Amino acid sequence: MDRLLVLVRHGQSDWNLKNLFTGWKDPDLTEKGVDEARTAGRRLKDLGLSFDVAYTSALTRAQNTCTLILEELGQTGLATVRDQALNERDYGDLSGLNKDDARARWGEEQVHVWRRSYDVSPPGGESLKDTVARVLPYYCQEILPRVLRGERVLVAAHGNSLRALVMVLDRLTPKTIPSMELDTGVPLVYRLNADSTVASKQVLAG
Repeated sequence: MDRLLVLVRHGQSDWNLKNLFTGWKDPDLTEKGVDEARTAGRRLKDLGLSFDVAYTSALTRAQNTCTLILEELGQTGLATVRDQALNERDYGDLSGLNKDDARARWGEEQVHVWRRSYDVSPPGGESLKDTVARVLPYYCQEILPRVLRGERVLVAAHGNSLRALVMVLDRLTPKTIPSMELDTGVPLVYRLNADSTVASKQVLAG
């Protein structure tokens, strides 16, 4: 039984390029982001992988990344579940602000705490801990059972929603997860054991 789970952070978005806090705002992919998504699809195809179901968030940049990956795989009609449980972390009052402007307003140290601490949330937004509390139940209830049944599952989502899953899969802690970065458009290929632990992990970087 394969028990295949592939996680892909969306390709570069317009607001990634402009260095803006994005969160639940809904900018689309840049040309580079489109290329990153297509490259991810080709790398998965080169491994001979295909999928039984795909999951993505309620946000355009993740949905389009998923669509482009499936196009490269020749699976454009694949059943795809969209749910805001997989949305990016909500940056609240920081959403739409340039990160350098935020540092000028609140100070380098405070912005660093908001971005990189585990349990401190920005004004009106979510901490990484809050994001984990939102993403993990959805994973356990909706995604993991399908993987354990032997279905091959693709998840195209966001840096922080996927970090929540990687935290569990890679057994990271609240101390180690804040420093872990996910590159845009780079698939993480997991194969799971029957008890849901990780049998193998492959990072399809360039």
